[in-house]
Amino acid sequence: MQTLQQIGLQAVEILTLVFGILGMSFSLLLIFSPTLSRSISAVFNRHVSIDETVTYLDKNVRVDSFIYNHNMLVGTCLVAGSIFSLIFFFFKLDVSNFANIFFVSHQYLSTNEMFFSAVSWVGKVACFCGLFFGTILFFAPNKMRNIETKMNTWFETRHIFEKLDNSNRELDTILFRRPLFFGSVGMILSCFIIVLSILNLLT
Repeated sequence: MQTLQQIGLQAVEILTLVFGILGMSFSLLLIFSPTLSRSISAVFNRHVSIDETVTYLDKNVRVDSFIYNHNMLVGTCLVAGSIFSLIFFFFKLDVSNFANIFFVSHQYLSTNEMFFSAVSWVGKVACFCGLFFGTILFFAPNKMRNIETKMNTWFETRHIFEKLDNSNRELDTILFRRPLFFGSVGMILSCFIIVLSILNLLT
């Protein structure tokens, strides 16, 4: 696990170095040749349509007919799964050992244990809810249908994605209006990232 963690950290450091070099290159272009930078920016500008994604997300998928036609089967599976998960959360899960699997360093172990304890309690609450609703679905499917009807909510996602679908060129206008200032800022930040990445790779 420690070897995988080191490989992951080195990959992140290499990617950071690559982004730093790219940032430095663009900053130098912005300072010494803003016209060429504008041409490169125009080449890489792309409009991505997300209409198909929005249409797919806004579909109304109904599964209640299958659930209520097989209420005893679904209710039994829900209750059995909830009981099994509760046994695991209360008697089998060791939060300390579980945290040690993902975090070898003991520097932030207490924080990690608190995080996994919170996740464990969320899982316990979800299991109790599954046990409750599974029991109602098994013995009183009509009551469960009434609860489901009251809790049904339609979330419209189109207005969220419409904001992402608008083209905004104000950033390019600001950058190329003051190329020397933004190029210098980008060069300083890129230089800092490059030096930091090289030092991390060497140590």
